[in-house]
Amino acid sequence: MKKVLEIKDLCKTYVIEKRQNNVLKNVSFDVEEGEMVGIMGPSGSGKSTLLYAVSGMDRATSGTVILDGKEITSLPEKDLAAVRLNDMGFIFQQMFMMKNLTIMDNILLPAIECEKTKETRSEKVARCEELMRKLGIIEIAGNDINEVSGGQLQRACIARSMVNNPKILFADEPTGALNRQSSAEVINEIKKLNADGTTVMMVTHDAKVASSCSRVLYIADGNIQSEFKMPGALSDRERERALNNWLLDMGW
Repeated sequence: MKKVLEIKDLCKTYVIEKRQNNVLKNVSFDVEEGEMVGIMGPSGSGKSTLLYAVSGMDRATSGTVILDGKEITSLPEKDLAAVRLNDMGFIFQQMFMMKNLTIMDNILLPAIECEKTKETRSEKVARCEELMRKLGIIEIAGNDINEVSGGQLQRACIARSMVNNPKILFADEPTGALNRQSSAEVINEIKKLNADGTTVMMVTHDAKVASSCSRVLYIADGNIQSEFKMPGALSDRERERALNNWLLDMGW
């Protein structure tokens, strides 16, 4: 399988009151094309820091991240921002959207900013509408962001994350702010995207959500302690049970 991400000896250190806090310590792993990789670990273990450092939202102190064969950790900020816009998609626990724009315009905005294709605005609008239909939210296209449910808003965030056909989708606790029903709907949409070939790297504290992944990495004390490869041909309940047993062995 082709490697989409290669992470080598990634470190992240914060200096607080003249004391070093080594949040990530020589983290190394790969993500293959089409994988859905979960990142789990205790509170404060560095899960979100890892996602931010890998995606370039936060600069790593040292180490290397290679995206689709291109080293990105040393890129100037302007070039790194272009990589995030063109080649990455992001979903967060807090559903950040611009309040003065409709749902449709929020989804469309990254496509308008993207220059990797020569599509016209009308073609980009048509692609946004297709995504919204696929995610079951086309009926709220003209709504303001405060006129829709949390589940609908997070599906809109998924549509926005996919509008530029990213090479990888990063998700940081994508269901953390949702109720059980909305959480199930959102994770099902992410699973569909993955089944269609989208590579996903997802931070979550929820074993039920993580059981949708093909592989789960366990981070503690700033490094990857172990990984769990999901056995094939299991029901959803069996997947969750198998993952929970492994997490218990890891001291979860």
